[in-house]
Amino acid sequence: MTDAIIKVSRNTENAPLSTVSTQTVAFSHYNNFSAQLPVDPKTGEIVVGDVKEQAKQCLTNIKAIVESIDHVMDDVVKINVFLKDIADMEAVDEVYATFFENLIPTRTVVQVSALPMSDARVQMDALISNGEGTAPQAPCPLVKLTRNTENAPLNPLATHTVAFSHYNNISAQLPVDPKTGAVVEGGVKEQTAQCLKNMKAILESIDVPFDDIVKINLYLSDLANVDAVNEVYSTFFPDSSIARTVAYVPARSIIAADALPMGALVQIDASVSHGDGTPPQEVEDRHNIVIRANNTDAAPRNALHTQTVAFSHYNHIAAQLPVDVATNAIVAGGAKEQAEQCLKNIKAIVESVDHVMDDIVKINIHLKDVADIEAINEVYTTFFNGELPARTVVGVSQIEMDALVQIDAVVSNGEGTLPQVK
Repeated sequence: MTDAIIKVSRNTENAPLSTVSTQTVAFSHYNNFSAQLPVDPKTGEIVVGDVKEQAKQCLTNIKAIVESIDHVMDDVVKINVFLKDIADMEAVDEVYATFFENLIPTRTVVQVSALPMSDARVQMDALISNGEGTAPQAPCPLVKLTRNTENAPLNPLATHTVAFSHYNNISAQLPVDPKTGAVVEGGVKEQTAQCLKNMKAILESIDVPFDDIVKINLYLSDLANVDAVNEVYSTFFPDSSIARTVAYVPARSIIAADALPMGALVQIDASVSHGDGTPPQEVEDRHNIVIRANNTDAAPRNALHTQTVAFSHYNHIAAQLPVDVATNAIVAGGAKEQAEQCLKNIKAIVESVDHVMDDIVKINIHLKDVADIEAINEVYTTFFNGELPARTVVGVSQIEMDALVQIDAVVSNGEGTLPQVK
């Protein structure tokens, strides 16, 4: 890393500890949390009880980590909920609501094929505001902005957009018509268009252009629909003449879901640059704010995403498949060899922007067979020399190119982007 802002990695004994991840990694004005399973930290075992008890334990673990770093649950800006059965969503929501009575975070809910412990029915990770910043930044009382618009579907348990510092975090958008509250008629193309229309309505409600999106997570119930989704997706990006001139598209991850809320075929969430910041930061001239998009020939390219998009003090890395850039094919071997290739691709991207792997603050791993995690961990730990990033692992039924593993990442960006001061 090219600047003196310090990544702060912390663990507490009041939540489950791991040898392959850090509970929370803070950098600049955000804390990145590892996924929390419904594990009692005293026993190391899944708690006894139904999905409500498991959801409560996940959130209790998150709360313990939050409080261990002198924060409160109102500082949470984003929650991801991974369910083994989407039918459990209503029961989980009953518990979830008791942990967030004010300043509701943004949220994404998805059914996955497996979780790292077979008896787990739910897993959650989180993104937390970090007003004190990390050294040598001085603490400042930044204000979290939670906002909704009637032009997109409303949800009492998720805020449309939560802005903090120089990022907006957008809740997952389903293909729901806000006027009717129902999923739009048609197939996956119509549903994709509605998801993106809802997202665009949210951004327009806060006077943020669509091309300020830096990362998209696209959840599909059937990866066979990806080409149809891309047809629609490419009509939304690039969205402005400036973006079209430079062919800017956000970083992106495509994630298979076993099921989505309301039986949807597609769901989309996003991280968005927020140049005006949140008080007491001064509003900056949008035309002077730089989103730095970068691709390298040392990793696989894709016309529909940028390998890494930097804004302010973070880089967002698009999901990497185990593709050898020399052959444009999946590498030979099993999950271990494929994980190594994913991480090599990430390393090539990270190094292409003058960073190192230890600048990574969060890793997301999607596995065809969650039983492969031990073999993957043998490779994974060799890519980091210092404290390990926060991490989320889920099992998925499909990965593009029939791969066994896919990995994306969030990287600290100490030098920032203009007009940020280092």
